[in-house]
Amino acid sequence: MKHCVIILITILMFSLFIAGCDEESGGQVSDTRGDVVNQMRTGDKLSQNQPTPNDVEYSLERYNLIRRTYWVNGQREKANALICPVAKPMGYILLFSPMGTVIGNFVVDGKVSSLRNYLTPDSEYYERLNDGKYNVYNRWLPDVDGAYGDNPDGIFFFDIQGNYYEWCGSYLYSDVLFEIDGLLKTTEKGE
Repeated sequence: MKHCVIILITILMFSLFIAGCDEESGGQVSDTRGDVVNQMRTGDKLSQNQPTPNDVEYSLERYNLIRRTYWVNGQREKANALICPVAKPMGYILLFSPMGTVIGNFVVDGKVSSLRNYLTPDSEYYERLNDGKYNVYNRWLPDVDGAYGDNPDGIFFFDIQGNYYEWCGSYLYSDVLFEIDGLLKTTEKGE
């Protein structure tokens, strides 16, 4: 029994010593686990100093996703008739082949969106259990078109004529007209 009490007192004193060292260093911890803790503290401090905007009243990303949903499900009239109550930006995009050749150039109506963004979550839960496995009761949810699965990495956009494009390669996008190698690659009329 005496032996257990001595071990417990030693562990308690060691713990207090470690806690004191942490306080003396200004709360900074210097091991890998400590790096994670410090990074979380920094993230929390920056989030407090620069909070996420909560006054965005309309999402152009969701607008694009809704428009795409109609378009790819055969309801192009609905896609083109969808009203956007905010001013959409106009941008210019160049699509490149793997070798760097310009494949196409377009005037983008609105914004470029990721094919990997969705209107709804793909499952009930996102967390992993401590053993690295997913929750066994997690149900996968269908997308708005009733299908399951994932989209490829890539982008989609609509041009100013209302045409829909998907692209899974390299691209250059800007809200200003630009030139490549001295050649004008996009005109203001989208030609």
